[in-house]
Amino acid sequence: LRDFLLVYNRMTELCFRHCVCNLNYRLLTGREETCLDRCAGKLVRSNHRLMGAYVALIPAVLQRRAADYEASAAAAAPAAPPGLPAAPG
Repeated sequence: LRDFLLVYNRMTELCFRHCVCNLNYRLLTGREETCLDRCAGKLVRSNHRLMGAYVALIPAVLQRRAADYEASAAAAAPAAPPGLPAAPG
């Protein structure tokens, strides 16, 4: 939720600074409203694309981390002397 709110706040601030240039009126002009719609739409679409790439990439990253962790755990485990059975567990 925190990350979502941070992205939303950045988006609104960026689009407001880019599109609203006259604060003398209570309502937005047609030009400002169109600009805000386009700006917000562009940022939302780019955020969706980034999140889609992240969701597609994260399983491979997690699998690689798990393999690295298992490899490091196996390397750190003391080896049993030859001829003696390894301790269970």
